Amino acid sequence: MENKAQKTLEKYKMLEMGDTVVVGLSGGADSCALFHFLLSQQKKMKLRIIACHINHLLRGQEADRDEEFVRCLCRRCDVELKLLRIDIAKEAALRRESTEKTGRDVRYEFFKRTADEYGARIATAHTASDNAETVIFNMTRGSGVHGLCGIPPVRGNIIRPLIEVTRAEVEKYCQDNGYEYVTDSTNLTGDYTRNKLRLNVVPVLKEINPSFDNTMALMSGRMREISEYINMQSKNTLQIAKTDKGYKAEILDSADSVIFAEMIRILLSEYDIIPEAVHIRLIKKILSSSGAVELKYNIFAVSKQGFLRIIKKSESNITDTAPEIAFEEQKTVVINDKKISLEIMNIEEFNNRKKNTEFLFDNLLDCDTIPLTAVFRTGKSGDRITLARRRVTKPVRKLFIELKIPQEERSKRVLLADGSEVLWAEGAGVSSECAVTENTKRVLILSVAE
Repeated sequence: MENKAQKTLEKYKMLEMGDTVVVGLSGGADSCALFHFLLSQQKKMKLRIIACHINHLLRGQEADRDEEFVRCLCRRCDVELKLLRIDIAKEAALRRESTEKTGRDVRYEFFKRTADEYGARIATAHTASDNAETVIFNMTRGSGVHGLCGIPPVRGNIIRPLIEVTRAEVEKYCQDNGYEYVTDSTNLTGDYTRNKLRLNVVPVLKEINPSFDNTMALMSGRMREISEYINMQSKNTLQIAKTDKGYKAEILDSADSVIFAEMIRILLSEYDIIPEAVHIRLIKKILSSSGAVELKYNIFAVSKQGFLRIIKKSESNITDTAPEIAFEEQKTVVINDKKISLEIMNIEEFNNRKKNTEFLFDNLLDCDTIPLTAVFRTGKSGDRITLARRRVTKPVRKLFIELKIPQEERSKRVLLADGSEVLWAEGAGVSSECAVTENTKRVLILSVAE
């Protein structure tokens, strides 16, 4: 095992001389093998090793036994230990997630906090056997190439030195060297999805192919090469499509379906979202028109005027009106006891009405140039507007001062804004971006009443 792990370290350049390593130490065979392997490299590579243990408070005395085992092991080996005790069942209820997922998320959050504190890398004890189970699990969920890549040897500052070592080799390594470890009794039951795969599915596959774990590791490696190529092509296409207004919908829409799906995965990864097939299908649909797709609470994919943007809405914006403005459905907005009436007319009707009705230019907007994510609200720090009649960009606060609007009134004035970009300001005017022009097809008429 030690030779395999050593080659894995070198092949993926996991560690450098003098690194600090945070190692997840549950007390089980895999983590203890990793712990002792890193200790064997400590002197040669001048490593600083810090162990992390989480007591999930799920198994009563057995969990306390594991904690005490890890304490003794670290004390004996003179390794600093960081310990977290947390009621995972209670935490899962708060997060409205399974205990399995919450346990995993809490572990990595703890590892990350510790690594950030010490400027360290994180070492986890995933093996080739874990990788095989992960691939099977992803297959049952209908995963594509990305899921078949399994567990990456390196992801950011997370390294997995045992990823090409089987669980059987880990146990033999501990046995040959007299390294003690504890056994989690839940690993011996079929209560969790992965345990069911480990206990019921993998043994059958190993009857067909005794080298199943290693075979899956080789397949995952090939899938990673394919995935990396698709990822590179997708990033190149995104770079071509990127503008200061968003991503050109025409370029995204014309991409091959595999590249398109990967581009969406890349964009959504910034928001910690793993896109489902339905998300990709709906985003594809709105590219050829205007529309919005809710991806997660407060996060939307928005297609408008030929550009795709991923928008994260703030709570304050959400409570002002709605996640996105739907002018055809929304007739009035009330903010600070002010009633803003909204009326939409096609340009022919507007021109006919204009003959007999006097409209205030500052309250007229080109409806089709307003982003779906615009909201009515009061002012915030950083708000700016480029008035159509001035063509000069100014902070809204400064503009209100120039217009001699009383200070006590400025915070009450209603704005239509997309982020910090103000499209219309009550008593000041409309932005050049949304002003009515000869190309306007639909006009939005705003009127304000106290």
